[in-house]
Amino acid sequence: MEKTLLVGITGASGAIYAFFLLQKLKELQVPSEVIITSAGKMVWQHEIEKPWEIIKDYALKVYQEEEISAPPASGSSEYWGMVIIPCSMGTLAGLATGQARNLLLRAGDVMLKERKPLLLVVRETPLNYIHLQNMLTITTAGGIIFPAMPGFYTKPKSLEELVENFVHRILQFLNLSSNPKAWRGL
Repeated sequence: MEKTLLVGITGASGAIYAFFLLQKLKELQVPSEVIITSAGKMVWQHEIEKPWEIIKDYALKVYQEEEISAPPASGSSEYWGMVIIPCSMGTLAGLATGQARNLLLRAGDVMLKERKPLLLVVRETPLNYIHLQNMLTITTAGGIIFPAMPGFYTKPKSLEELVENFVHRILQFLNLSSNPKAWRGL
């Protein structure tokens, strides 16, 4: 069985990042499964203007946050890493304080305890002291804070190009693809 990447989708603004990531993973034939929160569904439908169920076209399996006994809840499952994109400050706080109260938080907790890659694409501004402390806690525990901060040096011509370049950076970081617009200097 081929190992799978978990993708978590929360209710933070930025569902477009998750949509582009899932499309790219499918294009690269990287198996993925998704955990989506109730708030994530609402934001997806508002921002993407497509039913959240289209995620099933890109992922092997889609889990709801209340499915606490699903495979992502166990360290014995075959996931090699997880990206939570976008990651709300509530999800960040839950992970930083060990509150595995739903499948998304439990899966993130499993990644930390098993020392597997956990990337949190946080989406909030401005940041307060609590947010920063939670980010430090996650980093200390082995997680990666990967803020939704796209680069402009590529001179993107559209929102889609800006998002695509950011998603390429995630894939490059995970060693899943090279970044065609990596910085080459001036």
